[in-house]
Amino acid sequence: MLKVVSFKICPFVQRITAMLEAKGLPYEVEFISLSDKPQWFLDISPNGQVPLLITEEGAALFESDAIAEYLEDAYPKLQPQLSATQTALNRAWSYLGSKQYLVQCSAQSSKDIATLKERTAKLATSFAKVEKELGPHRYFNSDELSMVDLAWLPVLHRAQIIKEQTGYDFIHGYPKVQAWQHALMATGIAEKSVPEDFLEHFSNYYLSANTLLGRCQCQPDCECNASNLETQAAAHQCCELTASTQAAGQCGSSNCCG
Repeated sequence: MLKVVSFKICPFVQRITAMLEAKGLPYEVEFISLSDKPQWFLDISPNGQVPLLITEEGAALFESDAIAEYLEDAYPKLQPQLSATQTALNRAWSYLGSKQYLVQCSAQSSKDIATLKERTAKLATSFAKVEKELGPHRYFNSDELSMVDLAWLPVLHRAQIIKEQTGYDFIHGYPKVQAWQHALMATGIAEKSVPEDFLEHFSNYYLSANTLLGRCQCQPDCECNASNLETQAAAHQCCELTASTQAAGQCGSSNCCG
């Protein structure tokens, strides 16, 4: 059986477990502490990062892009009819998705408005590119799931959690991306690809009193985004805009994921 070595809130890991869920492949997960990495893990992980995939033949694969491509090539493909050109394009859009993971982690860790706006703007650059690319299909470029959908799923899943828990919308102004997010979340893969206590660990890490988003309390009529956060916070008193403590380091700051 395939085995994934994981850190509970790592988006790079979720991309891989989402692929496994989408393909219906049996697998097991072993969680490790990134602050105290076991020696057996360091012995087989050249970069010391998660995810690590142990194949059915016992090979240890690292780097999430390489693992995702292995799963697509070694098992029945999600889109077997693709041409070589379309396969390459899908991989390129997948790479763009995985490049947003640490950008989003950084934004979620922001402790003041200026920082959150700056980091949201970096995410928005990529959302704008995707908005232009999305067409009439249910998912990215098809009515069936692709590698691209699963590469962007961790980003869109976290955006949904942030919106539900805080009222802040990372994808405000991108209706096609919002529809894509809705379609992906409707598959149930997001929940299946994370541990049962994911929300608890995610909230403790990114939605504590040390982060601006952690100090925002969602109200039914309080929908915040980068352009209106100050006015909404003042009108609805739904955010504490200052903190006296320093935000925790974001995922990736300790070379944990890749």
